[in-house]
Amino acid sequence: MTIKVLIADDHKLFRQGLIGLMKTREDFVEVVGEAETGEEAIQMAEKLNPDVILMDIYMPQMDGLQAAKEIRARFPQIAIVMLTSSERDGHLYEAVQLGVSGYLLKSLDATELFDLLSGVIKGETAMTRTMAGKLLKAVANRLADEEKGEQPLTERELFVLRLVASGASNQAIAQKLSISINTVKSHLKNILEKLHLENRTQAATYAFKHGLISPREK
Repeated sequence: MTIKVLIADDHKLFRQGLIGLMKTREDFVEVVGEAETGEEAIQMAEKLNPDVILMDIYMPQMDGLQAAKEIRARFPQIAIVMLTSSERDGHLYEAVQLGVSGYLLKSLDATELFDLLSGVIKGETAMTRTMAGKLLKAVANRLADEEKGEQPLTERELFVLRLVASGASNQAIAQKLSISINTVKSHLKNILEKLHLENRTQAATYAFKHGLISPREK
């Protein structure tokens, strides 16, 4: 059985690198398409019906988590593996909550990649021991936040909050993150709701108070 893979990543060189690795095992895996944005990933998932999508977290217009949520809702038969270049666990809990099949670093080698795909097709969850440990920590932090009545911010929301606190406008934030202004507004709305705040000023104050940004950065 050949595993059909869709690669969703906005970095062409990374996509080419993955394709090069997979061509060494054409008897095992076939790259059926490439997407540069989350929106393209959704469109190609519908058109190509891949077995697995290797999805970058950070992409312009619509990030990987938003795309994964949409794909999981519309095409639950497709396995999604989130790829990240950072070991920070800001998105780990959120990704697992979405029901993704794996969460891995982009630095994985060929052997790890093929073992991952083999396991995912069998219904296994692909995650390194380090990431599994981070997941347990993330779950503990989430439970602690829920006891305090606060919902934790995602890594992207934290980034938006820091930019807001530094005085950046919605347009500036959109340009910085390569997303639409409406997406920025959606992130800001979620931030205010999660932290029980009413406006940008209160959000900036919260960021300073909790050490998310120093006055020098403003």
